[in-house]
Amino acid sequence: MDFGQILTEALGEMVSPTTAAYALAALGLAVHFGYSGLLNFGQAGFIAVGSYGFAMTTIHFGAPFWLGLIVAIIASVIFALILGIPTLRLRADYLAIVTIAAAEIIRYIVTTNSLTDVTGSANGLAGFRQDFLRLNPFPPGNYLGYSSPDFFYRVFGWGLVVILGVIVWLLMRSPWGRVLKGIREDELAVRSLGKNVYSYKMQALVIGGICGALAGLVFTLPRDVVQPANYGTELTFFLWTCLLLGGMATVLGPVIGAMLFWVVLSLTQNILFGLIQIGVLPFLSPTQAGQLRYILVGVALMLLMIFRPQGVFGNKKELAFS
Repeated sequence: MDFGQILTEALGEMVSPTTAAYALAALGLAVHFGYSGLLNFGQAGFIAVGSYGFAMTTIHFGAPFWLGLIVAIIASVIFALILGIPTLRLRADYLAIVTIAAAEIIRYIVTTNSLTDVTGSANGLAGFRQDFLRLNPFPPGNYLGYSSPDFFYRVFGWGLVVILGVIVWLLMRSPWGRVLKGIREDELAVRSLGKNVYSYKMQALVIGGICGALAGLVFTLPRDVVQPANYGTELTFFLWTCLLLGGMATVLGPVIGAMLFWVVLSLTQNILFGLIQIGVLPFLSPTQAGQLRYILVGVALMLLMIFRPQGVFGNKKELAFS
């Protein structure tokens, strides 16, 4: 078992496009729950809407990358409005129920056989990144150990993380952000000051949804395929894990949480597979080892919630609202 290679692969996950996508989506959850108190259990739905909106626009209409990007953002805004209009005037648990159900409805709709020509059904859609790769400014070659396209995917993904992270940071330091934090702490008190709580909640839901839609692009472009199986309920709970690891009401927390999540998953998987190969764990199959790593991550998360519930970068004062 080569521990050097195992560690190198784990560290490589820190800057992968998938980690960047998780960081973006977890940042959206931070806007929803960490700053606004909106209990969104359907972030996978926003990711799916963004991914399919982009893929269908570029494949079926031959649209350029920038137009597909705009369509993905608009689709996430519409999805947020559909979710928010009937629920944001009600208790927080109604939003949780609606979002988790809506995400599953989206996944089942794109899997429907009658929409195979549009969504590709269970097989999904493929072949939509050509125009994106034409924007690649890096000539063929090796960049920090990555090929030109792989390096471009990372630059694009983490560039979006930095841009949206700065935007969210500025928003939360503005008067608008302070109102959101007030809504999270005491909604009735904010209402008594004459603020339109419903409007602020809707705006937060839209902004967090846009983060999810952009995460969908970063997630699917390197794969050049969008499949409904990738947007199950477990994706949303992985994102919540990233959020809790880093800290709920922070900008840097979700990013670090996503990095830690994928490094730990990579380490545990490769170590378990190595122990199986050298005969230390002969009673485990590779499939069982893949499931065991999630158990280990779950135990680690439980310990984190016991000994540091605010997350790695969180502040205990931010837990007062929960």
